[in-house]
Amino acid sequence: MNRPTLEPKSGVYSFALYFTCQLQSYLLVVFLAATKQPLYMYLMYIDESGDTGHNNSPTDHFVVSAIVIHEEDWLNVLNDFIKFRRAVKEKFGLKMSEEIHAAPWLNNNPNLYPPISKWDRMVILRACLKWLNNRSDISVFAVRCYKPANRNKDVFDLTWEYFIQRFNNTLEHGNFPKGRKNDRGLVMPDNTHGKKLTKLMRRMRRYNIVPSKLSTHGLGARQLNVKLVIEDPAMRDSKDSYIHQLADVVAFFIRMNYEPNRYVRKKGAHNFARKFLSKVLNPHIVRNTSLKGVKEV
Repeated sequence: MNRPTLEPKSGVYSFALYFTCQLQSYLLVVFLAATKQPLYMYLMYIDESGDTGHNNSPTDHFVVSAIVIHEEDWLNVLNDFIKFRRAVKEKFGLKMSEEIHAAPWLNNNPNLYPPISKWDRMVILRACLKWLNNRSDISVFAVRCYKPANRNKDVFDLTWEYFIQRFNNTLEHGNFPKGRKNDRGLVMPDNTHGKKLTKLMRRMRRYNIVPSKLSTHGLGARQLNVKLVIEDPAMRDSKDSYIHQLADVVAFFIRMNYEPNRYVRKKGAHNFARKFLSKVLNPHIVRNTSLKGVKEV
């Protein structure tokens, strides 16, 4: 006895089935693209101003500052700053290989050749801040530690813990330019205290208790391990990095906002960070602070 076949006698059914499968595949690809976006990397260039000592220290404030750049914008930022440096060379004679270093430029004689007057050095530093402030692809933030209020604490660990935690939190919430939640970040400090910073970051990935009103680990604290900052810190020498030199200028003038030296105060430069970084300082870093984008400890 012949059994009835389930195959269609015409090609209409086969075409409809083929079209349905193709449509389902296309919709699946669209869904995956919408729900599983690729993760990107933020490069954080870091420098410090002031020192971490308590005894016989000339400073009351220690500042760690960051310039944060999305990986897709990195080359454009670098190329544009090279153009800026060429313009500075044309106007002031500053060699392209010369390091911009705010504190020595204003506190000492930096022995530049050809010589550049102290006021012109101030003008160059101010121009660096203005250049940053006009960028929409850069984010700046900092942590400032007031050392007299933290006399019994390790100033280095305290400041850097807040700093790394703020970087991780801002990545988590997608609050950097082009940001999406849970993008990754790489820490790139000037080459100081490398071993101590590496040890601190490794510990914060495994055990990181932070103050909180809502606690599951005891009164006033909770566990918030750093998950979005990858690898150990990638140390750089600021002499070889234009962007680190910008971070140095930022850190110096943020500290000058709190404790200006005589020359900075005389020239009215103590408000440079407030005046010339107002657009680029990240407002999501911290609320209710005297200087936007700066966590005050």
